[in-house]
Amino acid sequence: MQRRSAIPPPVRDVQPRGGDRDRERGPRINEQIRITPIRVIGADGEQLGVIPTAEAMEKAREVNLDLVEVAPLERPPVCKIMDYGKYRYEQSRKQTKTKVHHQKLKEIRVRPKTGEHDIETKLSQARRFLEHKDKVLLKVLFRGRELQHIEEGEKVMAGMLEKLVEVSKLEKPPNREGKSITAMLAPKSGGG
Repeated sequence: MQRRSAIPPPVRDVQPRGGDRDRERGPRINEQIRITPIRVIGADGEQLGVIPTAEAMEKAREVNLDLVEVAPLERPPVCKIMDYGKYRYEQSRKQTKTKVHHQKLKEIRVRPKTGEHDIETKLSQARRFLEHKDKVLLKVLFRGRELQHIEEGEKVMAGMLEKLVEVSKLEKPPNREGKSITAMLAPKSGGG
């Protein structure tokens, strides 16, 4: 009777084909370019024609630059002589510039009996949100017997709106909704 081993056979690691793997890492450069011949574009953008890869590498070394594959799917592949580090830096700069700020809605809550200093802290927070181009929802919350003195909450709301008038525009005026008074502020457009 034959004995079975408790250890399973090793699993072979299956890697994606060369093209797929290289596209994830970025373009092939210098010695990574193994196909020959290639179409070469010089450092100043001039066409150098279809030449062997070794000759293109030599031309890149002469000017102290890299040979970068810019169109790997073309036949023959197109490579360019350039400073690869500078190219990657410029690409990362382009990506960060294209990020768009998505406006968010930030909520600031206070109570009718909130202290003056605490309200100032909340207002500086609201100012920061508005300068960052986010909308602000001001909310005065009432609990229990505070509902009998709504005018106190209205005074707090009016004071907050007055102090934020230079950095915001009123999008939705103060409105009583259940146990709260709310007002919506949007950032002032332009440099204002």
